[in-house]
Amino acid sequence: MSMQSMAGPIMNVHGVAAIYRFEMSRWFRTIGQSLISPVLSTSLYFVVFGSAIGSRMVEIDGVPYGAFIVPGLIMLSILTESVSNASFGIYFPRWAGTIYEVLSAPVSGLEIVLGYVGAAATKSMIIGIVILITARFFVPYEVAHPFAMIAFLALTAIAFCLMGFVIGLWADGFERLQIVPMLIITPLTFLGGTFYSIRMLPEFWQQVTHFNPVLYLISGFRWAFFGVADVDVGFSLAAIAFFLVSCLAISWWMLKTGYKLKA
Repeated sequence: MSMQSMAGPIMNVHGVAAIYRFEMSRWFRTIGQSLISPVLSTSLYFVVFGSAIGSRMVEIDGVPYGAFIVPGLIMLSILTESVSNASFGIYFPRWAGTIYEVLSAPVSGLEIVLGYVGAAATKSMIIGIVILITARFFVPYEVAHPFAMIAFLALTAIAFCLMGFVIGLWADGFERLQIVPMLIITPLTFLGGTFYSIRMLPEFWQQVTHFNPVLYLISGFRWAFFGVADVDVGFSLAAIAFFLVSCLAISWWMLKTGYKLKA
């Protein structure tokens, strides 16, 4: 008996790949619509904040204002798109009833999460890269730490896609899929230093802002671009890692227990 047969398959790679390919092919059928909306929204932000307001503001931490807001705007799109893509990706099979075909297949809960979240994170990263390229048409900027930038982009996309996956399993209707992005994610992103440094705030509000988890994501991502940050980069990485592991554990538990799937 071979060692492989004794140990058994570690992971159903073909099952994960099948889910991933299906989700990506579904997205590519509407890729124009999927890319145009976030790119147009970000372009409007650059026109209003980067050009109109930025021309009247001094540099922040030695960085021109138009370039300073680039990481924040990318992160704003990444967070909202990650949650939306992942939540819709798992909710639609629940709504259509096709999720039971996936659950009856020889794939574990973790493998289902990897397939759906992997596809959603890929979509978000593509959107983030497209917005990064689009930003060059509005403001000049340089990336001081490109590998760190890619790492922050990937970790943030994965973490918030896991959060979106949890929301997709929890939601009872399409309207609930929009509650968290609209009422929680977007406000926290705007208040997390997207358009400013928290050092520009009064001391009291600086302390309050440190309770905003999105601050650590934007700060770490901005450090990768310009080498400046509102909080220590180590704290930013720790915050992303903690959030990612927490959402992974919750999503795995929800699938393992059949939360809202076996009723």
